[in-house]
Amino acid sequence: MTLLLAGLAVLCILYYAVIVIYSGFATSFSFIWLFMAGVLFLLAGGNEFYIRNVKRIPFWIPVAVVTVCVVFGVVMLLIFGNAAGSENPDLDYLIVLGARLNGDKVSSSLKKRLDKAIEYSEQNPNAILVLSGGQDKDEMTTEAQAMFDYLTFNGVREDQMILETISTSTVENIAYSRVRIEEDIKTRKRPAQPDGRMGINGMPEAAVVPEKEWKIGVLTSDFHVFRARQIAKKWGIPDIYGIGCDTDPVLFVHFCVRECAAILKDKLMGNM
Repeated sequence: MTLLLAGLAVLCILYYAVIVIYSGFATSFSFIWLFMAGVLFLLAGGNEFYIRNVKRIPFWIPVAVVTVCVVFGVVMLLIFGNAAGSENPDLDYLIVLGARLNGDKVSSSLKKRLDKAIEYSEQNPNAILVLSGGQDKDEMTTEAQAMFDYLTFNGVREDQMILETISTSTVENIAYSRVRIEEDIKTRKRPAQPDGRMGINGMPEAAVVPEKEWKIGVLTSDFHVFRARQIAKKWGIPDIYGIGCDTDPVLFVHFCVRECAAILKDKLMGNM
């Protein structure tokens, strides 16, 4: 066990070096691999100390360590298990979550989401894309606007898109997108033009769009699908579908570990 923990620590250091060489220091939260390496080295030393002093170590310490490892493993399984999503061909609204821009240009991660959105819109021309993302301090425009420009350039109809330009986190993405969807649904439920039928007062009777169950989905990176769906369920979209797009294979493991920390944080804060 000691050698295994020490070996995992070395792998964490090597993976950190790969991330830095591959993408520079632009990849956020990359330091977590050095932190994990330090923790694993401590666990390796602690395991040796425990073996030699098993009667002197309180029972709750190894139980706590094992519990933390189990929780981390379960969360990782939930992330991997939801990575494929549950793509549905009959969605009325598809929330497309934004990602960091390079100035006013879409990043590689965001491009993958948008290309998936283009594919979905071509197969489902009646679905409304809700482009969700505000403007960070180092971005030249809102993520939603950059997404809109990319999609229109690639042939998506303007009337097939709604922009949500306020959000700065996944929780806000979902919450504000829900508001935009509700606003759009209200406009679609207004009386239509008179259809020629006569009412009891002798005036033409207006046709009203009937009530229906609106089907909503969320499109994001594969590692992010689980958290996005859970947040949506917490914020009033209980039956939301998830659609995942591919992630850079070199950074996939890093994003999953980072996502694990984000899931635990959002759970503790009551966001999911």
